Amino acid sequence: MACLTDLVNLNLSDTTEKIIAEYIWIGGSGMDLRSKARTLSGPVTDPSKLPKWNYDGSSTGQAPGEDSEVILYPQAIFKDPFRKGNNILVMCDCYTPAGEPIPTNKRHNAAKIFSSPEVAAEEPWYGIEQEYTLLQKDTNWPLGWPVGGFPGPQGPYYCGIGADKSFGRDIVDSHYKACLYAGINISGINGEVMPGQWEFQVGPSVGISAGDQVWVARYILERITEIAGVVVTFDPKPIPGDWNGAGAHTNYSTKSMRNDGGYEVIKSAIEKLKLKHKEHIAAYGEGNERRLTGKHETADINNFSWVRPVPLCRNRPQSEGNLTLYYVRVVSSCRESPTVARRCAWAGRRSRTARATSRTAGRRPTWTPTW
Repeated sequence: MACLTDLVNLNLSDTTEKIIAEYIWIGGSGMDLRSKARTLSGPVTDPSKLPKWNYDGSSTGQAPGEDSEVILYPQAIFKDPFRKGNNILVMCDCYTPAGEPIPTNKRHNAAKIFSSPEVAAEEPWYGIEQEYTLLQKDTNWPLGWPVGGFPGPQGPYYCGIGADKSFGRDIVDSHYKACLYAGINISGINGEVMPGQWEFQVGPSVGISAGDQVWVARYILERITEIAGVVVTFDPKPIPGDWNGAGAHTNYSTKSMRNDGGYEVIKSAIEKLKLKHKEHIAAYGEGNERRLTGKHETADINNFSWVRPVPLCRNRPQSEGNLTLYYVRVVSSCRESPTVARRCAWAGRRSRTARATSRTAGRRPTWTPTW
């Protein structure tokens, strides 16, 4: 007699050409991810060949009850690490039946910006460092922490090993492998400063694909923690007090920044970011004021600052090419703003210091991470 595990791991490719496509979209809060599955007659590799679909937007906070239909437009395809075979995950964005993007669809405007000739010619590269915290489901307290109590002070947990320093590595490693299987350009993972806190890195990715990959990586993480009976949170400061928060640092460069003289281009970009500081902070999601205090490796939320790190740039002329803007802004709610899409991509952004960082890699995106 088959057990549940046998059925969950059932390989459909031996018996049918049909596949399962899991359609994924961002819900009404701008933080939550939703998904549902449908059967297709055979394998599909081009999102434009996938059928549009619909859902009840009144149940996700994205449409009124009297006119609740929302249409899903497939935008990117990934291999499904849960069902395997030819089954797929499909990242979608959301529209009204008339074809207008709904208010929570920030991808639509971002895609227009990235596809414009001016922006496409600059080949914007992104590397996103996504931090998160694992919580015990029944208590909403960090994994590995005593219930109602606290572990020892921060210090031994960052990149730590051992049962008294590392909590949830099986989840983290499963997520790492699942993302690689899916085709996400995940480039690494590490334990973070607060126990129960981890980070994964996505990139280098070009343009809108950076956002698609980060969102699907978050989706896969949510699914894995669901299986493990653990809760994942992207809250910027899940535990008050003398504990680090969680961010999504953005490494960014354009072709002009990577060419000779790129340092001056980076400085010009930083000055433009500075002029829009308050506007950007307002768009970066809720809760940032709890983390951006000037403590725990953050800048104050009211102040814009930048620095050229000496250890990375020593003995290199400022005019030398191959530079990357390490743009550190904090947003845990993962909401997006078309106002800043040109600078910060569709992916979430977290912490808040801009750093002009020299790179020694070649002209191709052999990007050197800064984590």
